[in-house]
Amino acid sequence: MHKDKPTAAQKRLDADLWIIILTTVLVLAGYMPFQGTIDSFINNKGIHILLRLFVAAAFQFGLAGLGITIVSILRKEPFRTHGLRAKGTLLSIALCTLSYVPYIIFTLATGQASGYLPFQSVWTTREVLSSGFPVNAAGMLITATAWGFFEGFNYVVISDKINERYPSKSRWLNWGAIICAVICILIHGAIGVTLEGVIEMLAIMVIIYGMLVARDYTGNAWGCVFIFVFLWNAF
Repeated sequence: MHKDKPTAAQKRLDADLWIIILTTVLVLAGYMPFQGTIDSFINNKGIHILLRLFVAAAFQFGLAGLGITIVSILRKEPFRTHGLRAKGTLLSIALCTLSYVPYIIFTLATGQASGYLPFQSVWTTREVLSSGFPVNAAGMLITATAWGFFEGFNYVVISDKINERYPSKSRWLNWGAIICAVICILIHGAIGVTLEGVIEMLAIMVIIYGMLVARDYTGNAWGCVFIFVFLWNAF
């Protein structure tokens, strides 16, 4: 059976996805050999907190931000083309927040909730918050940009590219959302083995899948960014 050759647009989308993948792999490959040294630097309280935070944020941006930024520049494709617009923002935030509810219920039911604090899983967050103004304000802005905006928006761009390359007639059979949910599980090592682990894995998949379906439904990506700034690892 004859298989149609990819069109120029499809080849461009394939290239975009490979750029994002390879950029992430190269940053990770550059980090791993020096992980101990870098981690020691970031945890060295004899060095100014903003300098240590900047180094950590640079690697985070490399993993979840550099690839989509390169693609955006190469394609002359502003971030706003992926849903960073005013129209539909409140609905996007509301629907994306709903996708996070099952995980909040899970953390409460299993006693994992330790109070609300955005970015509490980032090593430097508590130290930044305990610093005086304007260090704490600048530090949280850097943190929110690297671990919040770019991590959430990274999924949006990847999902958009996948859906454009492999469109589906069904809103619920959203290949971008499905693949990004699987990627998130693999990256964060949340592959369930025990019953509790399986439930947690499914709850995380609901977050990523739900927020990306909401992004497609509303045409607005701010809800996805909201998830990673205000809710992801905040409980």
